[in-house]
Amino acid sequence: MGWGRKKRGGRKEPVFSGFAASLAELRLNPLDRITVADDAPAKRATPRKAGQGGSGSHKPSPDRSGKDRTKKRRRVRLSRVFYWGAVLSLWAAIAMVGVVVYVGAHLPPIQSLEIPKRPPTIQIVGADGSVLATRGEMAGSNVSLKDLPPYLPNAFIAIEDRRFYSHYGVDPLGILRAAVANVMHRGVSQGGSTLTQQLAKNLFLTQERTLERKLQEVELALWLERKHTKAQILELYLNRVYFGSGAYGVEAAAQKYFGKPAKDVTLAEAAMLAGLVKSPSRLAPDRNPEGAEARAKVVLAAMADAHFITAQQAQAAGTRPSYAVKPASAGTINYVADWVGEVLDDLVGQVDQSIVVETTIDPKLQSAAEAAVIDELAAKSVKFNVSQGALVAMTPDGAVRAMVGGRNYADSQFNRAVTAKRQPGSAFKPFVYLTAIEAGLTPETIRQDAPLDVKGWRPENYSHEYFGAVTLTQALAMSLNTVAVRLGLEVGAANVVRTAHRLGITSKLESNASIALGTSEVSPLELVGAYAPFANGGYAANAHIVDRIRTVEGNKLLYARSQDAPDRVVDPRAVAMMNTMMEQTIISGTARKAEIPGWTAAGKTGTSQDFRDAWFVGYTAKLVTGVWLGNDDNTPTRKATGGGLPVEIWTRFMRAAHQGLRPEPIPGTQRGLLPDIAQLGRQVVAPPTPVPAAAPVPVGNRPQPMRSDVRPEAASGLDGWLVDRLFGGR
Repeated sequence: MGWGRKKRGGRKEPVFSGFAASLAELRLNPLDRITVADDAPAKRATPRKAGQGGSGSHKPSPDRSGKDRTKKRRRVRLSRVFYWGAVLSLWAAIAMVGVVVYVGAHLPPIQSLEIPKRPPTIQIVGADGSVLATRGEMAGSNVSLKDLPPYLPNAFIAIEDRRFYSHYGVDPLGILRAAVANVMHRGVSQGGSTLTQQLAKNLFLTQERTLERKLQEVELALWLERKHTKAQILELYLNRVYFGSGAYGVEAAAQKYFGKPAKDVTLAEAAMLAGLVKSPSRLAPDRNPEGAEARAKVVLAAMADAHFITAQQAQAAGTRPSYAVKPASAGTINYVADWVGEVLDDLVGQVDQSIVVETTIDPKLQSAAEAAVIDELAAKSVKFNVSQGALVAMTPDGAVRAMVGGRNYADSQFNRAVTAKRQPGSAFKPFVYLTAIEAGLTPETIRQDAPLDVKGWRPENYSHEYFGAVTLTQALAMSLNTVAVRLGLEVGAANVVRTAHRLGITSKLESNASIALGTSEVSPLELVGAYAPFANGGYAANAHIVDRIRTVEGNKLLYARSQDAPDRVVDPRAVAMMNTMMEQTIISGTARKAEIPGWTAAGKTGTSQDFRDAWFVGYTAKLVTGVWLGNDDNTPTRKATGGGLPVEIWTRFMRAAHQGLRPEPIPGTQRGLLPDIAQLGRQVVAPPTPVPAAAPVPVGNRPQPMRSDVRPEAASGLDGWLVDRLFGGR
């Protein structure tokens, strides 16, 4: 093969030899070329017929070729749409299956799903067997669908799921209708959930608003429809739906709001119950009767529209003006119920079944305590700038008979009787004096009431007066601070703390000089409990409120309080002397208003620094009661003292509590007998340290400031004093 060289002015074609030379003249004509614009093979030219005229190559008709191309493009587009539609449908199906699998994987296994038990109810009853309160999820007994009036379930169907009997757990038409309504109202005005979906949510799911939870709800609704009949689903729904105020199920709701069983509700009441499902907390008739009635009218209209009732029946039921609903509870018994709930875990553990808790509360005393605290505060709280109060009353063995944790439970659920820790002030002094008595002093022991300096701290009496030499009885009755501090220093702050803890104080107490004036905080419940040994002769009294716990049916006893004999924590002789001294607090001391006709009583007042707390704890042989007044923010009152308003509340309550009872003396007082009295003369106790100081002459058993007269101390020691007091001494 040879190639020619390129010459100027022309192009020289290559020259082939041999077989290649025979191909040298090969050329392509236009008919041999493939047209790019058309995918079809090139057609041979058709010879023209005579008369068609023209010469040269044939050209196809423009109209026909354009139509062919349009049809072809259309077919291509349709095929592409079909193809991609099939692809997208396949992927959508795969995605849907994946979502169903994912949601199902986060559900309990369907084969293990069971209708859960009804939530437990805690019924709290008083010492007389009457129901005081209900805690937990208030659930009435299950009611059968056939026992209910037809308009009751129909009310729920009409307002919540009108197509209940025609769908299979999920209602696409209802969802579409709700979506359209929500778009039209630019918000959520309707819900698309069926009764079955609502039941699935109530039984198995939480109330969170998420897409995953909604899909789980759909799956469970389909499962419920497959497993149960429509009647069973409707009955389950009516017995489990929440109606507000802690009521679950139509039976509990009917009892809660109308005081009658569900089978006896009227058409108007049935409409109100059905209307609550939309927003139980907002539409509960005990909180919002106007809203509940308005919603009931909407339900009645829906029932008429669904032909469950006539228009005349709907109008007649809607014009009834009132419903017998119970008001929202704000009573102080709720403080008791809350405390019961707190101690249940220690007594029976987790509550997984409905139970009845038998308490020590006396409903009559509870009502008297509530009235005393609330009425007295209503009359005098502004005068003394006191906003809150608490009262605890218990028997000498520690059984709580009444408890008021605050002024109004609806305003504040904080239980000041149990939880609040406040400075007891002089109400703590009996533990100081008891420690001194146990160290060998007697009520007639003389100590100086005079200015005192303890490392720069100078305690003063409330009156800023000093009385010189006084007996311990006088010092305690008049609540003299300097004597209490001197006694505390004398016996040791640590010993005072041990005495308080031994009698029942559980709070942490600081072992310092100021402990004698009650600067460490305690709760009213523990302070009252620590006074109980003085009323029962010296035995430990563990404050308690629960006697027994049993199942609702009564076939199983879960807890019963032990009847073991209590431990002795105070010697009976010391109890007698303390009671004699604290009796003088009521006879001639700071609590002279605390008198109960015919009864021997004793106690101690207390006022903390800057008048922030006012206390009085007093007792008889039947009842130990303590009252606290103050402000939650610990701001000072307007000179409210323990001998004022607390004593008035205490007296009002205690007189009501002792009405009709036979008077009994407290142990060791002159009007009573001391246990083991024959043993007193045989006991020998070291005489107290003599105090060579002048004592005031008692005038009405009250010393005068700084007189030089001397009152002799009993020379026979503790037993000599006791025998003299019991058998005709001075």
